[in-house]
Amino acid sequence: MAEITKPAAALGKKKKRLRQDIVKENIEVWSMMLPVLVLIFIFSYIPLWGVVIAFQNYLPGSPFFDPANWVGLKHIRQFVDSIYFSRLLINTIRLSLLSIAFTFWVPIIFALFLNEVTNLRFKKVVQTCSYLPYFVSSVVVAGMVISFLDVNGIINNLLAAFGATPYEYMTDPAYFPAIYTVTTIWKGFGFESILYFSTLSSIDPSLYEAARIDGANHMRQIWHITLPGLKSVIAIKLIMSVGHILSSNTDMILLLYNSSTYKTADVIGTYVYRLGIQGGKFSYTTAVNLFMSLIAFALTSIANRVSNKLTGSGLW
Repeated sequence: MAEITKPAAALGKKKKRLRQDIVKENIEVWSMMLPVLVLIFIFSYIPLWGVVIAFQNYLPGSPFFDPANWVGLKHIRQFVDSIYFSRLLINTIRLSLLSIAFTFWVPIIFALFLNEVTNLRFKKVVQTCSYLPYFVSSVVVAGMVISFLDVNGIINNLLAAFGATPYEYMTDPAYFPAIYTVTTIWKGFGFESILYFSTLSSIDPSLYEAARIDGANHMRQIWHITLPGLKSVIAIKLIMSVGHILSSNTDMILLLYNSSTYKTADVIGTYVYRLGIQGGKFSYTTAVNLFMSLIAFALTSIANRVSNKLTGSGLW
């Protein structure tokens, strides 16, 4: 028995020493992460206690637990059975799929094209100009879009010069998905491309040199070297986009939509804002958000599993 326990004890000491070495090597990195982790815990995990009001008829100022008026899944059933459920779900999925179909790919294509530019000064100017809209307030961007598409705005004035009749684009539900998608692309594609630019810079230049020696043109180099180098980043971004299918860019929609465009513009986020913040139905809207969050988590898990099988890359 003594002969058996001695190697076990030695192995335990070796593992303990290894853990201590890992802590010593990474103590600086962990100490840098500590403030961020504390902030995440305070602002993201502690407020999770408030989720319990999704199962209550909560009144502001009343305790979260005893005494509380528990109603179970009443609010979720009420949302699913409401006359607005199908419209909200269709609008949310439509706008999210438009974002995936266009907003998701534009930064990748932009990064690929700009990566081929050899004039460094021109490249920096274009990059800087593409980043600027991201740092402009969403309120300002939405105000600009509304002003441009007004009856007396720039767009209508340009079209009138070619004989077109001025039109109220912002009050026509049929135009809202296109307006929202184009605005989202313009505001975010430059900043989103930073991640792809940084990944492109990490690809070994010798791979391109070897491909050129073998006679590969630019398109073949992009297809066989650049895109495989971006594969893991694209997979992770796509997984996150799938997880956000039921949570469109609510802030931008709130700024762009109006009562006449509810037919195509009203999404789950705006519905929750109107009833929760403006209407005071805190329990009901918390239940709606919780329900959608669970579906989003399931979609993210499925997308992550598919990505791991197809590309070997995923969030976990």
